[in-house]
Amino acid sequence: MTVPDPENHALTDISAPPPTTEYASQRQSWSLEEGSSRAPHAHEKPPEEPYAPPPSAPTSQRRKALYTHSYLVFFSIFGTLARLGLQSLTDYPGAPISTSVLWANVAGTLIMGFLLEDQTFFTRHRPENHKAVKKTIPLYIGLTTGFCGSFTSFSSFIRDTFLALTNSLPSPYLTAGTPTPSRNGGYSFMAVLAVIISTVALSISALLFGSHLALLANQTPSLFRFTAVRIPLDPIFILLGWGAWLGAILLAIFPPHDHWRSDAVFAIVFAPLGCLLRYHLSLWLNARLPRFPLGTFTVNMLGTIVLAMCFDLQRVEGVGAAAATTATVSAGIRVSCQVLQGVMDGFCGAATTISTWVAELNGLARRRDAYLYGVVSVAVALGFFVVIAGSLAWTRGFVDPVCT
Repeated sequence: MTVPDPENHALTDISAPPPTTEYASQRQSWSLEEGSSRAPHAHEKPPEEPYAPPPSAPTSQRRKALYTHSYLVFFSIFGTLARLGLQSLTDYPGAPISTSVLWANVAGTLIMGFLLEDQTFFTRHRPENHKAVKKTIPLYIGLTTGFCGSFTSFSSFIRDTFLALTNSLPSPYLTAGTPTPSRNGGYSFMAVLAVIISTVALSISALLFGSHLALLANQTPSLFRFTAVRIPLDPIFILLGWGAWLGAILLAIFPPHDHWRSDAVFAIVFAPLGCLLRYHLSLWLNARLPRFPLGTFTVNMLGTIVLAMCFDLQRVEGVGAAAATTATVSAGIRVSCQVLQGVMDGFCGAATTISTWVAELNGLARRRDAYLYGVVSVAVALGFFVVIAGSLAWTRGFVDPVCT
C-alpha cells in the first residue's frame, strides 16, 4: 500500500494552502491548476516548484502508509471525543448559541489554520521547502485530516440548519419539556440564515486567527519540535491507534454502563471508518476538478445523507410505541437507537468536515469558484436533508429517540 503524494492532488486536508501567506494573497494572479502550466507575467512571482519526495523502496512506502493510517485512526477517535465533549460543555440552559456543534467547528478550524501556517514544529528544512515537506509527514496528516477533520462536522451543521428550518432546534431559553412556540415561515427562513452565517463566518474567522497565531509562533524561538520525537512516535502510534479502536469495539460489546454506548462508545467505534473514507476519497477525487474539490464535496454529501436517514430512523413514531410494549423489545430497540446515534456522531461526524471545507473555500484561487463551491455544498446537503428528514417531520412528526 502506498500513500499518494498530496502534492499531486488538488486541495485536501493536507494540501490546502496556508490562509495568510503571500501565495494565498496572490490568488487573483493565478489559479492553482494554472500555476504550474503557464508562464507568470512580469509583475507576478512564479509559483514554487512542487515538492517531490525522494524515491523510496516499496517497504518504506508501506511502512509510511501504515503509520499514516494509524495516526488517522487514533486522531479520529480523539477528535470525535473532543467534539462530543465540547458539545456537552457548551449545551446548557441559557446558552447564547443553540447550535450544538458550532464551537467544535470553530475550534477545529482554528487548529487547522494554525497547522496550515506553522513553520516551526515539524521539520528543520529550509522555509521554502517546509510547507511541502510537512504535508508528507504521517503525524501532520493525522493532526489535520484525523483530528481537525473529526473534531468538526459538516453533516451536524446541516442537521442544525434543518432543525432551524423546522422550528425544532432546541432553545436554550426554554426549560426541558416546554414545547417550542410555533412561528411562520419567515422566521424559519431567518433562523436558517442565522445558523449558516454564524457557522461559516465564525469558522472562516477561526481559520484566519489560527494562521495568525502560527505566524506569531514562527517569529519566536521554538522550544519543541515534533521532528525529534516523530521517528519513535510513529511505531508507538501503530499500537495506540489500532489498540484504541479495538478497545472501543470491546467497550461497545461489554459496556460498564449502558448509556456510554449512545454517549460516546459507538461513536468512536464508527469514527475511524468515516475518517479513512474521507481521506481516500479526497486523495482520489479532489484532483479531478481543481476548481471544485470533488472529494470533500462527495464525502460531505454522503455523510449528510447517511445522517439524515439515521435521524429519521431514530424518530419514527412506531419505534417509540413498540419500545413501550415489552422490556425485551425496548432493550433491542434501545441498542439499535444507540447504534444509529453512534453512526451519526462517529461515522458521519468524522467523514464530513468543516475545517477542510473552510480551508478550501479560503484557498481556492478564484473567488467565484469559492462562492460556487460553498453555496452548492450547503444547498445540495440541505436539500438532501429536507427531502429525507422533512418527509417525516412534516407528515407524521418526530418523536424523542428511545436512547435519550
